[in-house]
Amino acid sequence: MPQGLPRKVRIAFLLQVVTVSLAVLACGWLISVVIKHGYVQNASEAEADDFFAMRASDAVFPVPQSYYIDGWFVPAGVGTEGVPDRLSALPPGYHELSETELVRVDQRELGTLYLAYDRDRVDTLLYSFAVLPIAVALLAVFAVSGLTYRVSRRLVAPVSWLAREVARWDPRQPDVGALSPENLPPDIGSGEAQQLARALHVLGRRVEALVARERNFTRDASHELRTPLTVIRMGSDLLLADETQPPRSRRSLERIQRAGRDMEAVIDAFLILAREADVEPLSADFAVADVVEEQVVRARQMLGRKPVELRVVAEAAPTLHAPPQVLHVMLGNLLDNACAHTDAGVIEVRLERDRVSVRDTGEGMSEEQLQRSFDPFYGAAAETDRTGSGIGLSIVQRLGDRFDWPVSLQSRPGHGTTATIEFGAAS
Repeated sequence: MPQGLPRKVRIAFLLQVVTVSLAVLACGWLISVVIKHGYVQNASEAEADDFFAMRASDAVFPVPQSYYIDGWFVPAGVGTEGVPDRLSALPPGYHELSETELVRVDQRELGTLYLAYDRDRVDTLLYSFAVLPIAVALLAVFAVSGLTYRVSRRLVAPVSWLAREVARWDPRQPDVGALSPENLPPDIGSGEAQQLARALHVLGRRVEALVARERNFTRDASHELRTPLTVIRMGSDLLLADETQPPRSRRSLERIQRAGRDMEAVIDAFLILAREADVEPLSADFAVADVVEEQVVRARQMLGRKPVELRVVAEAAPTLHAPPQVLHVMLGNLLDNACAHTDAGVIEVRLERDRVSVRDTGEGMSEEQLQRSFDPFYGAAAETDRTGSGIGLSIVQRLGDRFDWPVSLQSRPGHGTTATIEFGAAS
């Protein structure tokens, strides 16, 4: 897990350390700037007060001289010959002569005191005092952050272990044995992580049972549902082979055979939808026109004596590689809807290179009905006197999604409906 929880925690703590460190450095710099400008002024003023106080009682008290300060004193009534020219002309007060010198001129009854500070030496002194507390603060930040990170890593370790175990699961065959209570590592403890592990273990067992039931159902349904249909088809074949059968009986037997084939196609479609998406169904190359012709023949029988013209317009002859029964079910449902909702007029099946469409001149659908037309167990027939289960279009859409054949509807009340199945790149 490149973006796992431990890495995110580590990044969070690194960002915290960097942010706090930058904040400490910024505060230290700001404090040093404030101290630098305020320290010399206050220190020079205090130095001048001390000098004049001592000079008042001791006439030979020395002028301040140190590594940081150069001082000159001019008694009252005496000229400034010994004072550097850059200082002698300055009025009383605090001055910043250049980038390297700070000067205080203090004039009183005893005389005038000149104090010159070397800025570089003062900065060195201030920074030496500032670096130590900043370094201590940074070390404290690093120590606390490191300790907190170690504690946090230990806290999230069980969750990370659970995430790694779940990531190894095969959705079709999840290995939940590692999450069983007896196989949990000691650091899982008895808190929320253990509760989560137990919940995942139960969920995994339920997934295993669900997958097993799905496989058993598809296997059993594929066998048990086909067996009676095979018997019906073989029986009807034997009866049709009897040439003494009257025409009416033969028509009924042919309808039984077509209904059996339709039922087989529906069963196949349901089984395809019941299987997992990565299980490829049995596919073959087939001509779309053959499916259209077979479904149109069935639809004509469904129309009976309705004054409806059912016609086919073939502008192309595409070939698809897929289970042919899927298109049988999809196109059959669309034609069933068109026949059920068209009492008079035209039903047109148009075959193009990348699509097949069914257009009728029936009653059409409102905008609300159109938006809900693909919902299971909903149909325009529910709001009229029509009959129907309301699941046909839902099945059509699910099959279309499974094989990347999008289905669309266009309709207006009183102007009929056009249903389209797009094949994409058909040959």
